[in-house]
Amino acid sequence: MDRVSSFDEPLKKLLGGATAKVMAEHLDLHTVGDLLHHYPRRYEERGKLTALADLPLDEHVTVVAQVADARILMFNNGRGKRLEVTLTDGSGRLQLVFFGHGVHKPHKELLPGRQAMFAGKVSVFNRKMQLAHPTYQLLDASDADEATEAVDAFAGRLLPIYPACKQLDSWRIAKAVDAVLPSAQDAVDPLPASLREGRGFTPLPEALLKVHRPQTKADVEDAKARLKWDEAFVLQVALARRRYADTQLPAVARRPVADGLLDAFDAKLPFTLTEGQEKVSKEIFDDLATEHPMHRLLQGEVGSGKTMVALRAMLTVVDAGGQAAMLAPTEVLAQQHHRSITEMMGELAEGGMLGGSDRGTKVVLLTGSMGMAARRQALLDLVTGEAGIVIGTHALIEDKVQFHDLGLVVVDEQHRFGVEQRDALRSKGKQPPHLLVMTATPIPRTVAMTVFGDLETSVLDQLPAGRSPIASHVVPAKDKPHFLARAWERVREEVENGHQAYVVCPRIGDDAEEAEGKKGKAKKKAAEEDPEKRPPLAVLEIADELRKGALAGLTVEVLHGRMHPDEKDDVMRRFAAGDVDVLVATTVIEVGVNVPNATAMVIMDADRFGVSQLHQLRGRVGRGSAPGLCLLVSEAHEASPARARLSAVAATLDGFELSRIDLEQRREGDVLGQAQSGVRSSLRMLTVIDDEEVIAAAREEAVAVVAADPELEHLPELRTVLAALLDKDREEYLDKG
Repeated sequence: MDRVSSFDEPLKKLLGGATAKVMAEHLDLHTVGDLLHHYPRRYEERGKLTALADLPLDEHVTVVAQVADARILMFNNGRGKRLEVTLTDGSGRLQLVFFGHGVHKPHKELLPGRQAMFAGKVSVFNRKMQLAHPTYQLLDASDADEATEAVDAFAGRLLPIYPACKQLDSWRIAKAVDAVLPSAQDAVDPLPASLREGRGFTPLPEALLKVHRPQTKADVEDAKARLKWDEAFVLQVALARRRYADTQLPAVARRPVADGLLDAFDAKLPFTLTEGQEKVSKEIFDDLATEHPMHRLLQGEVGSGKTMVALRAMLTVVDAGGQAAMLAPTEVLAQQHHRSITEMMGELAEGGMLGGSDRGTKVVLLTGSMGMAARRQALLDLVTGEAGIVIGTHALIEDKVQFHDLGLVVVDEQHRFGVEQRDALRSKGKQPPHLLVMTATPIPRTVAMTVFGDLETSVLDQLPAGRSPIASHVVPAKDKPHFLARAWERVREEVENGHQAYVVCPRIGDDAEEAEGKKGKAKKKAAEEDPEKRPPLAVLEIADELRKGALAGLTVEVLHGRMHPDEKDDVMRRFAAGDVDVLVATTVIEVGVNVPNATAMVIMDADRFGVSQLHQLRGRVGRGSAPGLCLLVSEAHEASPARARLSAVAATLDGFELSRIDLEQRREGDVLGQAQSGVRSSLRMLTVIDDEEVIAAAREEAVAVVAADPELEHLPELRTVLAALLDKDREEYLDKG
């Protein structure tokens, strides 16, 4: 059998159809290689043998004892079964208990007089020491020495605990691993020999053996160090090759032009750019001036002036004879960007119009809900090149949309766009356009390297002058209702001082839910009995309560995703103009909404939002010269993780610090998200938050390897492993742009 094929062997050949079926359906394990890379989650120390008289509570123990008696008891009117086994070892007695379907096998095997070894956690029930569902091994060796050897092997070993499922417990997975472990010898080693030797890594077959069947804790550490490196390195090579391929693509260089649109725009700015904006703009201009496409991720704190940096890049491209498209995730956001960009540009955004600047260009909006006439005109302006800048939603990607010469694509809030959409927009250029991706969710450095490793990263971490500090406080509505009353008073005070406020709720709310009759009543009853079960607070209900109660007399309006786009736009316009005092909204205001006069935000059921989402929302206030206030209202218990999360958000305005806390709490599964499922499925040992040094070092090595041998001609093993990683399902995450 050759070296690759034993890893590709289907599991059903070795394990039988039933086990293989469960592994495929519930654990996504199909081949010998998949199972060998299904690493233990942790290891139990079975501990040295303990006498029954000295059992410590709440610890894992291993005992050798004789079965004194065993009996099955019924409970729950005969519907439930329990097997109770009493053990004795001469020093004391211990009870074992097995429930449900787990009683059959031990009932047959643990007969009075038999000796066995038992491992489990000691607990107390009815004032008696017991082990619930212990693992055990019968000791029937006729030879006393053999029995002693078996005891030593069993008791002294680290017991691997595998990620399991209801249909297949860890114990059975361990047996299956035993069956495939000989194939570890055939592992294809992806690390170049010089790297492996230079860093003193354990050979791969040995690492696989040690991770599944360690003799000592040092074995586990050895194996983990090696396997983490493999994952980090293979992934970084894939990303480095992607970046290398991009540098081979042709693009039109877009160089700044003296006395063009950009100079005219800069001259009329009422403020100076921050150092950060200047530095990041230079990185972008340098990229635009090259003859291969820019691929840059622009990370910036909420309100750090990303749009300004993106607009200056777009103006540079227009100066150089190209067009720029900005892609926004929602209509509200596209309209908002269009409005703020045309306001920033003034007469420069009215090229070819009466009163427009002769150096100007047209800035058009293209969304799905536009009227036919406006849409036709926008499409015409794009194909003729009359419009240098277009801002739109997914409508920009449709086949009908043709550009005169697309030079730059700016994608706002990267994580909301799929792979196909970005590719579709890129294909509209005569040559691949330059790409700038903006995100307001700060991403820890290692996540950026792992998930967006094919993009160069720029970070804006200074706030522009004139941005005000935001004070954040947790309002424990359940423990201290008077705090909530005070929160509404604070909102009223802000409005009386000429400012405005947001109130954010997790859901929209709907009469239809109430109209469900019985179902609605049942939900209500359940919520009354257990507040944890109540549905999240809703925009429509809260707005109604505030109008009648705490904020009576103020202009309170609602904004949510089910409203017609024109209606949404109208509400936003009136709020921006200062005609609305309080806007009760869903997270539709999370990104991009800019109302400098809004100084207060109350987030209801704040514990139902994620850390980075709360940070995003909070960034909507304090955008003017007056200080901002953000109140996080929660009914969560003071000692709960939810409250700890809220306290963390209240304690710091540093988005990078918060993204780290967020990642530590949620682990990377959620954070890497569905779009990067390829990354997630390939990371079994590596955790992007804890293994920063490994990822950074692997990236350096990967860049060097790809620079020296882009096609990996001299590294066939690495090529083989890459091909397995980048099968069809997993290739997508590398096609982000």
